[in-house]
Amino acid sequence: MRTNIEERACDLAAYIIDNKATVRAAATQFGISKSTVHTDAT
Repeated sequence: MRTNIEERACDLAAYIIDNKATVRAAATQFGISKSTVHTDAT
């Protein structure tokens, strides 16, 4: 997992779009909390 927030946000966005994933699924896949996914996405 990358620690740079901008890179992580891009990785999360790509994962969510490519897999039509939910925030919960993305959080599980990346090993982070749902709150972190929301924060990075916004």
